Amino acid sequence: MAESDHSIHVLLVSYPAQGHINPLLQLAKRLAGHRGIRCTLAVTRSVLGNSGGPSQAGATFLARLESVGSSTLDELLRSEAEQGRPVHAVVYDAFLLWAPRVARRHGAKCAAFFTQACAVNVVYAHAWAGLVKLPVDKENAPAKLPGLPTPLSPADFPSFLTDPGSSPAYLHLLLQQCEGLEEAEYLASRWGAKAVGPSIPSAYLDSRMADDTSYGFHLHAPMAAESKAWLDDRPARSVVYVSFGSLATPDRAQVAQVAEGLYTSGHPFLWVVRASETWKLPEGFVDKVKSKGRGLFVTWSPQLEVLAHPAVGCFVTHCGWNSTVEALSIGVPMVAVPQWSDQPTNAKYVQDVWHVGVHVKGAVTKEELARCVKEVMDDTKGYKTNAASWSHTAKKAMSEDGSSDRNIADFLSKLGRLPSICVFFFCTMPYHAFCAFLPGLSYVSYFMLIISWTQLLGFEVKQLAL
Repeated sequence: MAESDHSIHVLLVSYPAQGHINPLLQLAKRLAGHRGIRCTLAVTRSVLGNSGGPSQAGATFLARLESVGSSTLDELLRSEAEQGRPVHAVVYDAFLLWAPRVARRHGAKCAAFFTQACAVNVVYAHAWAGLVKLPVDKENAPAKLPGLPTPLSPADFPSFLTDPGSSPAYLHLLLQQCEGLEEAEYLASRWGAKAVGPSIPSAYLDSRMADDTSYGFHLHAPMAAESKAWLDDRPARSVVYVSFGSLATPDRAQVAQVAEGLYTSGHPFLWVVRASETWKLPEGFVDKVKSKGRGLFVTWSPQLEVLAHPAVGCFVTHCGWNSTVEALSIGVPMVAVPQWSDQPTNAKYVQDVWHVGVHVKGAVTKEELARCVKEVMDDTKGYKTNAASWSHTAKKAMSEDGSSDRNIADFLSKLGRLPSICVFFFCTMPYHAFCAFLPGLSYVSYFMLIISWTQLLGFEVKQLAL
């Protein structure tokens, strides 16, 4: 690395959704914390305008994103070079398959950042290779997939594979990510596996970045003061925190079952119900809960702060990847209520691989939800102990000279010597694997084998392709 300040300029380009921006922003903070590294985060105007970005990736939107995005990225790279800040590497969200074509025209190295769990990426890779037949159902579901430490039932597969007609453009995009792995021109002579991650603010991990207390980017206004004041009045580990993310839209009957299940559990709860969804709550339920001091309803909440509060003992979650990583990193056990996309697979891992929670079986009923909450809140079941172990691992890895800290520094030190195309695995949760390759067409099988080995060792792996 050159001795001058900001000798390497890394441009990070995100897909326009908060669940994609946050982990990429955290990676940028870690990279920028090293001497000689300048980082720039590029987002679309729809996010900067606080519109929330697209809620679904339809074919029309994706085509428009590629058309406009290619042009503006090309303009940005040219502008930065003209102003004496040439971009040396572009880290792009793996959904933006067009980004490397633009970046390489400007001589920049490319790295694709995958925002889903390695297990999910492995499933999609097998589907792309034809090892998983669509739609996945009881008749054709594979008994065991290479690279995964546990069998998946049809209900555990990502929803785009069990119902491929629901979002065909999105499914095509997910499978195309795997196709990009065969574009490499080099043959690998060796590989390495190292632990890195997770991608949450430093304040909840190693605390070495004094100002890194939040992602610093919110599409919704948090109701921090109200949530904190309510939690401060509750005993340690007594509260059930409930949030199903920014996209889930359960019907009124499902919301009623969740409401009654939470009330029946006997534990106080903090429930995030988006303003557009509050009408689905049972009539009189909010007043009943408030009159007995049993719960608090907010339209948004600072999730990291809430999960880290001593009063929180359980997280009822949709198992979106960011929420899952946050809970694991902070050490909060979960009740998994997956809805779609990668959430069913994440929920499977919560219960059967990491043993940090339980997965609601079948359709959500008040009886089943109450049972799950009671089980996870029971200290004798071991979920809290297992969750605390994951949190300890995360903090150790991100501390000074920890495994993740060393590996990130090593990656940066070699950035100037890397070929224009190579494959990396970056991770966003504790006890992950970081694998570096100089890949070639014939090494896709080895690529899958390495995933298998690291998975069997208990690692989770995220992909980053240069």
